[in-house]
This record gives sequence, structure tokens and C-alpha cells, in this order.
Amino acid sequence: MISSYTKELVEKSSEIRKMFEEGKKLAEKIGKENVFDFSLGNPSVAPPAKVGEAIKDIIDKEAPGFVHGYMANAGHPQVREAIADDLNKRFGTDFDGTDLIMTVGAAGGLNIMMRTLLDPGDEVIVFAPFFGEYRNYIRNFGGNIVVVPADFEDLKLNLKALPDLISEKTKAVIINNPNNPSGVVYGEEEIKELGSILSSAEERIGHPIYVISDEPYRELVYDGVTVPFVTKCIKNSIVAYSYSKSLSLPGERIGYVAIPKQIDDHDAVRDGAIAANRVLGFVNAPSLMQLAIQECIGEKTDVEAYDRNRKLLYNGLVDIGFECIKPQGAFYILLKSPDKDEKVFTETAKNHGILTVAGTSFGCPGFVRIAYCVSEDTIRRALPGFKEVALELGVKKD
Repeated sequence: MISSYTKELVEKSSEIRKMFEEGKKLAEKIGKENVFDFSLGNPSVAPPAKVGEAIKDIIDKEAPGFVHGYMANAGHPQVREAIADDLNKRFGTDFDGTDLIMTVGAAGGLNIMMRTLLDPGDEVIVFAPFFGEYRNYIRNFGGNIVVVPADFEDLKLNLKALPDLISEKTKAVIINNPNNPSGVVYGEEEIKELGSILSSAEERIGHPIYVISDEPYRELVYDGVTVPFVTKCIKNSIVAYSYSKSLSLPGERIGYVAIPKQIDDHDAVRDGAIAANRVLGFVNAPSLMQLAIQECIGEKTDVEAYDRNRKLLYNGLVDIGFECIKPQGAFYILLKSPDKDEKVFTETAKNHGILTVAGTSFGCPGFVRIAYCVSEDTIRRALPGFKEVALELGVKKD
């Protein structure tokens, strides 16, 4: 007999994964070529060639016991040093290898930070729209999620609503920059204002509030936009990063947590995160992928391909008459549903072979997420279907 918590997890399984699985069933009925799956953030762009070359070289040249064996729970020291050096060069930080922990993706990093920081009943603040799995990551360790409602004007951080939601139980704030599901990028002044609000709150409640910046899309930005490095803007901030999107390696589950020396209780937080990495069963991040990342620092995926998709889909949807916030980063568009119940949109779209994800999953009811990390051909062939959806739902172009 499974636990009531696990039973609830099964019953409330990820809406994203649910749509992904429905897509497979739909393909069996109407043919794969007639299904336009915009549900899952699964990169369509191939990893840089250097990644495969590095993996082959490591396997061929290194001793198997080194490549496949255990290492410190925080990861290979030389890998962590290489990443720290790269961060320092790019962002003017002062990390060394001891400030980094190699993790099983950003999700693994977020979970070890929740394990490190939370006692049962502690609160973690998130800003809508937010990645829906944050609910589970927080609840895994007895924490309670506190949602700052979305600012629907531009989907930026709703900082006006934040102070009233901070309590003595607030332990952390999670931000996602660039944002999934909106593609919005939070700017430097915005991040600094967040830090100022939290600094004042820390004095009031008498303990640190850690900002954990979830950044798997950091390199996927457009139109000259830059993503501020959070540790340069907020004292008590930690970065969770993944190479899933920047190197198109989502299945390899490799990332890191960067814990700067400036944060309160640095040593305790870092050592706690290393222990959490072990006791949660990760033990260490995959050794081969750590070593491959060391050889691929500076490599990037084809961001231009995503940019072409972004422009094609955004312009196509707006031309049809839909309302969207133009994304500055990541590879998602958040579309305003013509019907207040966005599931009316998702079901109507599914009737045309188009799979999208309801915004309620992201704390943003009335909206729909569309992942454009697909082929350009998929977008072109899907646009007539989107037009049919608009007609059925009464969308009128201005």
C-alpha cells in the first residue's frame, strides 16, 4: 500500500508529462505527422559536436576506475574549479571549486537545497508564473509553498505583493530566470529591488532568506538581452544550474549548485548541501558527464534556431489574433486563452492535433504554455490549426 502523499503525487501527475503521454496516444490514432507537440521542453537542437567528442575521448583515454568510479560527493574537484573559473571570468564573481556542488541537473540542485534549508512547516516563496514541480520539491521536505500572484501586465516579478507574504517561517525564495513558462527575463534593477525587500525582511524576522535562482535557460536569450547574475545583486543568493538546455543534454541530468562565500552561514549551507546530495541518494552527479562538461566549457547550443522559432511562432500567433507576451529567453510562449478556462483552449487545440499545457500548472490560470523547442516545420504546419482554434473560440484579429 503506497503512502497517501505518493498517491496524491500519482493522481496529480505533471500536466506537462500528462500532455506528452497523450501525444503518444494521439499519434497512434491520427498519425505522428499530424500531431504538433508543444507540451514538453525537450530541446530539438542537437548538442554541440564537442560534447560527443569529449565523451569518446574520455572513455578512450582515461582509466575506467577514474571515469566510472566514486569521487567526493560534491563532484570532481578539477571540474568544479574549471566551472568556478569560467563563472568568475564571465560574471566577475569570486567562486572557487569548494563553492560548487555538481548535481543531478538543476532539479537535483533545488532538491538538495530544500533538504538543506527546510524544517517542516517552513515556507518557500515563488513568483507566478513558476515551474509547477516547485510545489513538489518544496513539499518533499515538509515545506509549504507561498505563491506571489502574477503581474499579468508584463509577467515580471510582482514585488509589490511580496512584503505581505514574508513571515518568520520564510526560509527561501525561488526565482526562475529566464522564466519557464513565460520566457520573461528579470532585469538587474528588478533583482536588486527583490534583494532590498528581502534584506529588510531579514532584519525584521531575524534570520536569512535565501534566494535560489533556477537558471537552466541562462544562455537562451534573444535581442541582446542579458541575464543578471544573481549573486552580484543579492547577498544571500544561490544558483542552481543545468546543462540540459544550454548544451541540449536534458537526459544526462548534469548541473551544479553555486554557493557564494558571501551568504550567511556559508560553510554550514555548503556542507549541508553536500550531505543532502549524498543522503537523498544522488551520491554524486554522473562522473562521465562531469568530465565531459569540463571539456565543453564555453560551448553553446544553436540559440539562433530557437530564435527563428520564437519569431515564427510569436508573429504567427499574434497575426491570428492571440494575445501573448513576447519571450526574451528560454523557449516558451505564454498565450492568453480566449476562454477564461484555459482547458477549453487546450482541449480545442488537441482536437486539431496541437498539444499545449494549461497555465494553472504554473500558477497562471487563463494562460497556456507553448514550447517552441520543436522543428521549424512543426511550427509552420501547426499555424493553420492554431487559426482554426482561434475561429472556434471566437478570436477576432484587430
